Amino acid sequence: MASYASYKKVAGESIIDGTVTDGKIASTAFKNYCVKWFYGSLGDCTGGCCCLWTVPTGVRRVTFELWGAGGNGHGMCSTSRCHHYAGAQGGYYNTKTISVQDGWQYTICAAGVHPCASIECFACDGCSSYVNGCNLSNFCAIGGKGGCSNTDWNTMCHSDFGRCCVDPSGSVWGGEFAMGTHAGSFSGSFACHCYRHTECSSGAPFLGSGFVSGELTECWMRCGCWPVPYGSGGQGAMTTYCGGGSCCGRGSTGGSGVVKITYF
Repeated sequence: MASYASYKKVAGESIIDGTVTDGKIASTAFKNYCVKWFYGSLGDCTGGCCCLWTVPTGVRRVTFELWGAGGNGHGMCSTSRCHHYAGAQGGYYNTKTISVQDGWQYTICAAGVHPCASIECFACDGCSSYVNGCNLSNFCAIGGKGGCSNTDWNTMCHSDFGRCCVDPSGSVWGGEFAMGTHAGSFSGSFACHCYRHTECSSGAPFLGSGFVSGELTECWMRCGCWPVPYGSGGQGAMTTYCGGGSCCGRGSTGGSGVVKITYF
């Protein structure tokens, strides 16, 4: 038997195109759902992407998702012996949903990377992505921890979660939910000719970049390869021999950051 509920539904085909204008829709009715991405180029010296974004007409809610840049890969800090390696960490993730009004403006910055490759044992951490504007406070996603190596034949690199910290205000870098990956894996041996050395840099959460792995069977010196995927940790320089001449291998820069906006 038919009911009132079955009669009061409006079928899409019954609405004539152009008859429902913006002026006939209440401001509380969500009629927009769009996604916009911000990111720079991939490369060893990319500056990322920073711009000003304006809330479109009729939009009342916005979800920001941020990924920081990956840490740099370590350099070959000594030519006198082989190393133990720890891969770089991918950038952190952070998200926040807020209420907005037409015409509000937000400064969007998807992190770039450090403009130089690493030659030291301890590489630079990745840069932060951030968004500034109304209803946001100190909202960012920090970059990943840089890779490291050591030349001590009696000490392995330690497993490390990376930059695990929460700001003292109780929120997580101004957002609602933030997380990072474990720093990259580590490997090494205790003698010259470190056969089949491996290292693995981690990717960024939910960005689908996975891991950036590297393995050497025999090689005097190898620089890290680039570009790596967005938000991923950079590759480190590697060698499997004691000594490598006068040149030092260089670690690559991490993958640049990303900002995603979903608005409705």
